[in-house]
Amino acid sequence: MLNQPLIEEFGKRIRQLRTERNLSQEELAELTGFHRTYIGMVERGERNISLSNIGVFAVVFDMSLSELFILDRASKG
Repeated sequence: MLNQPLIEEFGKRIRQLRTERNLSQEELAELTGFHRTYIGMVERGERNISLSNIGVFAVVFDMSLSELFILDRASKG
């Protein structure tokens, strides 16, 4: 899948933000209204999530969409 690296990188970003805030997947699920298994699937890059769900993460992490999309792509070359 052409978009798979982006999906995986976004998942890593969600995990990074969650762990920086000392949140468990269960706690993030409660804050977002998503199921815990969905959070895990997003973090592992198994879900290509919708823009509206990305917006929910931005609100919960109290950041703009552009801040949420600061991905660690430099290491990809």
